[in-house]
Order: sequence, then C-alpha cells, then structure tokens
Amino acid sequence: MENVRILLVGNPNAGKSTLFNALTHGHARVGNWHGVTVGALEGKAKLGGKRVTVCDLPGIYTVEGTSMEERYACDYVLSHPNDRVLFVSECATLARSLPLFAALCKGRKAALVLTKRRAFERAGGKIDAEELARRLKIDVIDADKGKRAVKKQTEEFLAAPKIYEGKGDAEGIFTPPKIGLSKADNLLLNGWFAFPLFFLLLFAAFFLTFARHGPGDFLKSCVERFFCDFLAGKAESVASPVLRSFLCDGILSGLGGVLCFLPQIALLYTFLIVLEESGLFSRLAVLCDGFCAKIGLSGRAVFSLLLGFGCTAAAVASTRSLDDKRVQRRTILCLPYIACSAKLPVFLTLSASFFSNPFVSVVLLYALGAGIGVGVSVFLKRDAPLFVLELAPLQIPRPLFVAKTLLFQLKQFIIKVTTVVLAFFLFSWVLSSFDFSFRLAAQEDSMLAHICSVFSFLFAPAGMNDWRIAYCAFSGLIAKENIAGSLAMFYETFPYSPQSAFAFSVFVLTCSPCVAAIAATAKELGVKRALLYAFVQTGTALLACYFTYFALTGGAFGLLAPVLLALILILVRGKKGEKLHRKRKRNSQRVHR
Repeated sequence: MENVRILLVGNPNAGKSTLFNALTHGHARVGNWHGVTVGALEGKAKLGGKRVTVCDLPGIYTVEGTSMEERYACDYVLSHPNDRVLFVSECATLARSLPLFAALCKGRKAALVLTKRRAFERAGGKIDAEELARRLKIDVIDADKGKRAVKKQTEEFLAAPKIYEGKGDAEGIFTPPKIGLSKADNLLLNGWFAFPLFFLLLFAAFFLTFARHGPGDFLKSCVERFFCDFLAGKAESVASPVLRSFLCDGILSGLGGVLCFLPQIALLYTFLIVLEESGLFSRLAVLCDGFCAKIGLSGRAVFSLLLGFGCTAAAVASTRSLDDKRVQRRTILCLPYIACSAKLPVFLTLSASFFSNPFVSVVLLYALGAGIGVGVSVFLKRDAPLFVLELAPLQIPRPLFVAKTLLFQLKQFIIKVTTVVLAFFLFSWVLSSFDFSFRLAAQEDSMLAHICSVFSFLFAPAGMNDWRIAYCAFSGLIAKENIAGSLAMFYETFPYSPQSAFAFSVFVLTCSPCVAAIAATAKELGVKRALLYAFVQTGTALLACYFTYFALTGGAFGLLAPVLLALILILVRGKKGEKLHRKRKRNSQRVHR
C-alpha cells in the first residue's frame, strides 16, 4: 500500500484544522480565531487505498513570514518539496490567497480547498468553483459539501494529482461580498459597549459556576454525595483493613476530591468555548491592544491569557503565534498567575476555611492572579509590539460543536485524573499508610511522614508547620489536581486558620505551573530558561505566601518577605534593554481583512 503525505496550508483561521479532523477523524483543536495551530500536527488516514499522513500547519499570510508560526510553516513547506499540498482558503479571502498559493505550490502536486462558502454567499459573494478549477488546471474541493464529499474529492486528487503550473486567476469568476464592518462589529469594537458586555458575561459565567446553590454548586454536591455517601459507604463494609484503607483513603478520597469539581470545570470550559466560537475572542483582542501595549504585550496575547484559564500548557504552546519573541517570553511569564482549571478544585477546597461564599473567594483569587500577571508584564516591559489581527467572523456558536468540544476536553481531564493523578494518589497512599517495614501504620509513623518532615519548615512562617502541607505543595508541581486530592486524603477539613488557608491559596496561585506547562515552556524558550522560571516562580510564591499571612495576622516574620521579593525581582530583571522608540498612533490601522 502506497504511503503519501499531505500538507494542509493556508491563511490563519481558514479551516485547516477542521479539514484535518475530517480526513483523519482526529481531535485537533479548532477555533474561530487566529493562532489555533502553532506547530506541525500529524494524523493518519486511509484514503483511496493509500496510507496518508496529513500534516496540519500554522496559518501563513506571506512567504516571508512576519511571525514565528508563519516562518515555521513556510520553512516546513519548502523543506518537504515532494509532499502533496491541500491549500485551504476561505472563499471571502480567495483573491488574497491565490498569490500565496502560487508562491508556495508552483511546480507541486496541489489542490485548492474552498471553505465557508455558504457564509460567503449569504454576505453577497459569488464564486464559480468549476471555472476556477479549469483556469488553475488543478482540483478545487468544496469543503462545505460535507465530510464524505471532501474525502471522496481528496481521494480523487490522490489518485491523479495535478501539478500546479503557476497560471490562472479568479478574474470574472469571483465577486467579493460587501466590504466593511457590520453594525454588530461596530458595537463590539466600541469599548463603551463591549467592555461592560464582556464583564457581564464573565460575571454570569463565574456566578453560575461558583455561587452557592447555583448550578455548579448543586452539581458538585451531587457528585460529592455519590463518592462520599454511596461509594465510600460501600467501601466501609469491606472486612480487610488494608483493602478498606486502599479503597477509602487511596482511591475514593483523592479521586472524589478532584472529580467532584468536574461540573464547575465544565461550566468554565463552556464559557471559553462559546467565547472562541462566537468570534468575540478576536474582538476582545482588538479592544485590549491599547492596554496590552502599555504593559509590553500585544492584543494577540489576549488569546493565550484567556486560554490560561483552561490549561496553562496549551496557553504556553499558543504563544508561538505571537510576532515577537520578547512578547512571547513576557506572556509565558504572566501565564502561571492566570488560574487554570486545575487550580479551581484547590481554591474551592480551601475557600470554605476563609469565606462562607465560594463565589467571592474564587473571584478574588482569579482577580488577584490576573493582577499579579499584569504587574509582572509591567515590570518586564520594554517596547510595545506591532499589532495586526484578522477578525474572525461573528457567528452563533453551534450547539453540536460546543458539546463535542466540551466532551472532548472533559474526557481529557478525566483521563488525566484517572491515570496520572490516580497513580500519584496510590503512590501517596502507599507511602502514607505503611512504615519502612511495610506494616500498616498511622500517618505520623509512615514513610511519607519521615521523608517529608524535612520540608515541614517551608510553610511554618505561614502557620502550617506540617509535612502534609509541604507534600501537598510538592504534589502540585507535578499536576495541580494533586493538591486538592492530597488535601482530601490527609484532612476531612482544612485544620489551620483562615489566614493560613488564604496564604496557601496564594502560594498555589503564584507557584510554578505543572510539569506539562514547564515542558511546553522548555519547547518554546529552552530547558534552562524554563527551569529558571519555575525555580523563581516557586521561590517568590513562598515569599508571597509568607507576606499574605503576615498581612492578615500582623506577624513579624513576614516583614522580610517583601524585601526579599524586591531583591529577587531586581536580579531577574537585570539590565534594561535598548528601547525601540516607535509611537503608536491612536487611529492607526489595526484590523485588516
């Protein structure tokens, strides 16, 4: 059976990842905004009796490449001259795409894939795909005809691929739709209307997710009852003490302590998916560009920062779509302070100790994290980067797409919890239940207590001279979900003061991200820089924990924390680089289509 490779190439947000999923039955992330794909993603398919490797590449505007992702994609295409190319173009941007198609595909086996034809025609545009195929002397595939038709046309292309000779144009067969912003766009690009709307949506999402007796809180309590009352009740009847401890303390307490927050994580993910799919993401980026420029970022960094509320590792990977390496570094340094979904169970577990209403406590911690991230960017600010962004089309989110994307993300979360996190809980149970002779022992006499007692001093200044707290903090460096599970395994309720609980929440908020995020940072910026960032963030998180406890209790020990923190920040910042003196005009062109 013949093996072939297909490269999916085209402008950002043209529909390459959607085509990739249709051909490979894969689950590549798709979104109604620029920069969803930031690296070469490969998938396998069997088309027309051939084994096919489909490679989804980041979007390209020009062969010169103005961003890191564009240069990467152009270099990849040019370094694989024998691979076949499916060039994906929105119907609305065909006139702009054809010169790029000619530059990249001349002399290669290539076909043109037209996407979003129905929306293009509704806007008043017209296109004759058959005449276009005759003029270009290649296959032209209409992606709006459905998955089966696309796969059949792709198989026909693979059976008899045509070499594009670099001739032909769209003159006379392509009528563009009306140019200009719609009334909805004019409203959504007006800060006086859009910012209140966005904050209203954000408040509604947080209220529904975290408010007492709200949908998120009700569903969480249902899952808790299932684990604590039903499953734990069944496990308590087991005769063997070792097996009973294994089930109750090793599996149900840790696993239930994380999975009970699944409904609230689902609500938060739904908000982010709707924001992406509706096209509001890109408009928010345009509105925020002025503010972002003042703190040394760009409007496009908003994509990564908002993704950080879902997963820090994915947000770090998305920074490759930024135009400037310095902006990428600053964005990555801000991301650990954006509370990801894995920190949510920890905040909700601890919040009962210092607030009766979890909605208030979680909003406070999320706002505090965002504020610290802004402060870090301001501290590291150099020059304001150039900002160019293509607005994604406004659309009503498709319920089926939202549901499928949500289910896939929840499946990934559950898989992580039931594999990596569960393995960590079982490892913790073994160490905390047996002594060095492997006899069942109390926690204080266990192997874990003896090993971690060395580190119990770390949180003593915050009123928690406890090896369990040190171990919970260490577990979060592997995966933040471990902290909530470890707290549930060691304590029925948090045994320390509200001030200590809030100080520990601040540590979780500001410490180094998980191993996956550190690995993503190493891929983007190098291993040394990633490890340095993780070390500095964890050290400053301890100081922030001490200072928070001092501020809430008035203890004398915390007086040293702000001084040490200031010294570390001065050392990290180092010398100021040379500034590029470029004024940003208020009415400069920021959006093009």
